[in-house]
Amino acid sequence: MSQKPTAATPATTHTTPESHDPSRRDFMMLTACGLAGVGAASAAWPFINSMNPDAGVLAASSIEVDLAPIQVGQTIKVKWRGVPLFIRHRTPGDIEEARKVPMGELKDPETDEARVKKGHDQWLIMVGVCTHLGCIPLTGEGEFGGSDKGGLFCPCHGSQYDTSGRIRKGPAPKNLTVPQYSFLTDSRVKIG
Repeated sequence: MSQKPTAATPATTHTTPESHDPSRRDFMMLTACGLAGVGAASAAWPFINSMNPDAGVLAASSIEVDLAPIQVGQTIKVKWRGVPLFIRHRTPGDIEEARKVPMGELKDPETDEARVKKGHDQWLIMVGVCTHLGCIPLTGEGEFGGSDKGGLFCPCHGSQYDTSGRIRKGPAPKNLTVPQYSFLTDSRVKIG
Protein backbone atom coordinates (compact mmCIF):
# COMPACT_ATOMS: atom_id res chain seq x y z
CA MET A 1 0.00 0.00 0.00
CA SER A 2 1.11 3.42 -0.69
CA GLN A 3 1.45 5.80 2.06
CA LYS A 4 -0.01 9.29 1.83
CA PRO A 5 2.35 12.06 2.73
CA THR A 6 1.77 13.59 6.08
CA ALA A 7 3.52 16.27 8.00
CA ALA A 8 5.72 13.60 9.42
CA THR A 9 6.55 12.02 6.06
CA PRO A 10 6.98 14.65 3.33
CA ALA A 11 6.56 13.72 -0.32
CA THR A 12 9.78 13.17 -2.17
CA THR A 13 10.31 13.99 -5.80
CA HIS A 14 13.17 13.11 -7.99
CA THR A 15 15.16 16.29 -8.86
CA THR A 16 18.40 16.91 -10.63
CA PRO A 17 20.83 19.57 -9.57
CA GLU A 18 20.56 21.30 -13.01
CA SER A 19 16.83 22.03 -12.77
CA HIS A 20 17.23 24.28 -9.73
CA ASP A 21 20.43 26.04 -10.87
CA PRO A 22 19.45 29.69 -11.41
CA SER A 23 22.74 30.58 -13.13
CA ARG A 24 22.13 28.02 -15.87
CA ARG A 25 18.57 29.27 -16.40
CA ASP A 26 19.81 32.87 -16.59
CA PHE A 27 22.48 31.87 -19.08
CA MET A 28 19.92 30.13 -21.30
CA MET A 29 17.60 33.13 -21.15
CA LEU A 30 20.40 35.58 -22.03
CA THR A 31 21.53 33.37 -24.90
CA ALA A 32 18.00 33.13 -26.30
CA CYS A 33 17.46 36.90 -26.01
CA GLY A 34 20.84 37.61 -27.60
CA LEU A 35 20.09 35.33 -30.56
CA ALA A 36 16.65 36.94 -30.95
CA GLY A 37 18.27 40.40 -30.96
CA VAL A 38 20.81 39.39 -33.60
CA GLY A 39 18.01 37.89 -35.69
CA ALA A 40 15.89 41.04 -35.42
CA ALA A 41 18.84 43.27 -36.36
CA SER A 42 19.66 41.04 -39.34
CA ALA A 43 16.06 41.20 -40.52
CA ALA A 44 15.86 45.01 -40.05
CA TRP A 45 19.18 45.85 -41.75
CA PRO A 46 17.91 45.79 -45.36
CA PHE A 47 15.08 48.15 -44.41
CA ILE A 48 17.41 50.54 -42.56
CA ASN A 49 19.97 50.42 -45.37
CA SER A 50 17.27 51.32 -47.92
CA MET A 51 16.93 54.73 -46.22
CA ASN A 52 20.46 55.78 -47.24
CA PRO A 53 20.58 58.27 -50.13
CA ASP A 54 21.30 56.83 -53.55
CA ALA A 55 24.49 57.56 -55.46
CA GLY A 56 22.87 60.37 -57.46
CA VAL A 57 22.00 62.30 -54.32
CA LEU A 58 25.44 61.77 -52.81
CA ALA A 59 27.08 62.98 -56.02
CA ALA A 60 25.00 66.17 -55.98
CA SER A 61 25.68 66.92 -52.32
CA SER A 62 28.99 68.55 -53.20
CA ILE A 63 30.34 70.03 -56.39
CA GLU A 64 33.70 71.27 -57.59
CA VAL A 65 33.89 74.43 -59.65
CA ASP A 66 36.81 75.63 -61.76
CA LEU A 67 37.19 79.35 -61.07
CA ALA A 68 39.89 80.01 -63.69
CA PRO A 69 37.51 80.99 -66.54
CA ILE A 70 35.57 83.51 -64.42
CA GLN A 71 36.67 87.05 -65.30
CA VAL A 72 37.09 89.82 -62.70
CA GLY A 73 33.66 91.44 -62.21
CA GLN A 74 31.80 88.42 -63.59
CA THR A 75 29.18 86.40 -61.73
CA ILE A 76 28.30 82.86 -62.76
CA LYS A 77 25.41 80.67 -61.66
CA VAL A 78 25.81 76.97 -60.95
CA LYS A 79 23.24 74.48 -59.69
CA TRP A 80 23.92 72.84 -56.33
CA ARG A 81 21.44 70.64 -54.43
CA GLY A 82 18.67 71.90 -56.70
CA VAL A 83 19.25 75.62 -56.02
CA PRO A 84 21.29 78.23 -57.83
CA LEU A 85 24.63 79.40 -56.46
CA PHE A 86 26.17 82.72 -57.40
CA ILE A 87 29.95 82.77 -57.66
CA ARG A 88 31.30 86.27 -58.13
CA HIS A 89 34.87 87.21 -58.95
CA ARG A 90 34.74 90.50 -57.11
CA THR A 91 36.57 93.57 -58.21
CA PRO A 92 38.66 95.64 -55.81
CA GLY A 93 35.76 98.14 -55.92
CA ASP A 94 33.28 95.44 -54.80
CA ILE A 95 35.49 94.54 -51.86
CA GLU A 96 36.12 98.15 -50.87
CA GLU A 97 32.40 98.99 -51.11
CA ALA A 98 31.47 96.00 -48.91
CA ARG A 99 34.08 96.70 -46.25
CA LYS A 100 33.29 100.36 -45.72
CA VAL A 101 29.64 99.74 -44.76
CA PRO A 102 29.03 100.48 -41.05
CA MET A 103 27.52 97.49 -39.23
CA GLY A 104 24.76 99.72 -37.84
CA GLU A 105 23.36 100.18 -41.36
CA LEU A 106 22.86 96.45 -41.88
CA LYS A 107 19.60 94.65 -41.16
CA ASP A 108 21.53 91.38 -40.62
CA PRO A 109 24.98 92.58 -39.46
CA GLU A 110 27.85 90.50 -40.80
CA THR A 111 31.28 91.66 -41.88
CA ASP A 112 32.47 91.10 -45.42
CA GLU A 113 35.46 89.19 -44.04
CA ALA A 114 33.08 86.67 -42.40
CA ARG A 115 31.42 85.96 -45.75
CA VAL A 116 34.59 85.07 -47.70
CA LYS A 117 37.61 82.84 -47.10
CA LYS A 118 40.79 84.55 -45.93
CA GLY A 119 43.23 84.95 -48.77
CA HIS A 120 40.44 84.52 -51.32
CA ASP A 121 38.58 87.78 -50.67
CA GLN A 122 37.89 88.25 -54.37
CA TRP A 123 35.58 85.20 -54.44
CA LEU A 124 32.05 85.54 -53.09
CA ILE A 125 30.02 82.32 -53.10
CA MET A 126 26.39 82.44 -51.99
CA VAL A 127 23.08 80.68 -52.45
CA GLY A 128 21.14 82.63 -55.10
CA VAL A 129 17.79 82.52 -53.32
CA CYS A 130 16.22 85.63 -51.77
CA THR A 131 15.67 85.16 -48.06
CA HIS A 132 12.24 86.81 -48.25
CA LEU A 133 10.13 84.43 -50.36
CA GLY A 134 12.68 82.33 -52.24
CA CYS A 135 12.89 84.27 -55.51
CA ILE A 136 16.13 84.39 -57.51
CA PRO A 137 17.72 87.86 -57.42
CA LEU A 138 19.24 89.54 -60.46
CA THR A 139 23.01 90.00 -60.32
CA GLY A 140 24.67 93.33 -61.08
CA GLU A 141 21.53 95.30 -60.23
CA GLY A 142 20.18 97.57 -57.51
CA GLU A 143 21.27 100.61 -55.56
CA PHE A 144 24.01 98.84 -53.63
CA GLY A 145 25.99 97.45 -56.51
CA GLY A 146 28.86 99.84 -56.15
CA SER A 147 30.66 101.30 -59.13
CA ASP A 148 31.28 97.80 -60.48
CA LYS A 149 27.62 96.65 -60.24
CA GLY A 150 28.35 93.77 -57.89
CA GLY A 151 25.07 94.01 -55.97
CA LEU A 152 21.89 92.00 -56.34
CA PHE A 153 18.25 92.99 -56.73
CA CYS A 154 15.16 90.82 -56.23
CA PRO A 155 12.49 92.31 -58.53
CA CYS A 156 9.61 90.35 -56.95
CA HIS A 157 9.41 92.42 -53.76
CA GLY A 158 12.32 94.86 -54.03
CA SER A 159 14.96 93.34 -51.75
CA GLN A 160 18.44 94.67 -52.48
CA TYR A 161 21.76 93.11 -51.53
CA ASP A 162 25.20 94.72 -51.54
CA THR A 163 28.50 93.53 -53.03
CA SER A 164 28.83 91.04 -50.17
CA GLY A 165 25.32 89.58 -50.52
CA ARG A 166 24.06 91.33 -47.38
CA ILE A 167 20.48 92.63 -47.25
CA ARG A 168 20.42 96.42 -47.42
CA LYS A 169 16.87 97.33 -48.44
CA GLY A 170 13.51 95.62 -48.81
CA PRO A 171 11.55 92.93 -46.97
CA ALA A 172 14.19 90.17 -46.90
CA PRO A 173 15.14 89.48 -43.26
CA LYS A 174 18.56 87.84 -43.76
CA ASN A 175 21.68 88.03 -45.91
CA LEU A 176 22.06 85.60 -48.79
CA THR A 177 23.32 82.32 -47.38
CA VAL A 178 26.99 81.45 -47.77
CA PRO A 179 27.29 77.65 -48.18
CA GLN A 180 30.09 75.59 -46.70
CA TYR A 181 32.98 75.52 -49.16
CA SER A 182 36.74 75.10 -49.31
CA PHE A 183 39.43 75.94 -51.83
CA LEU A 184 41.17 72.89 -53.26
CA THR A 185 43.59 75.13 -55.19
CA ASP A 186 43.65 78.86 -55.92
CA SER A 187 41.40 78.26 -58.93
CA ARG A 188 39.26 75.31 -57.79
CA VAL A 189 36.62 75.26 -55.05
CA LYS A 190 34.59 72.44 -53.49
CA ILE A 191 31.12 73.45 -52.37
CA GLY A 192 29.21 71.28 -49.92
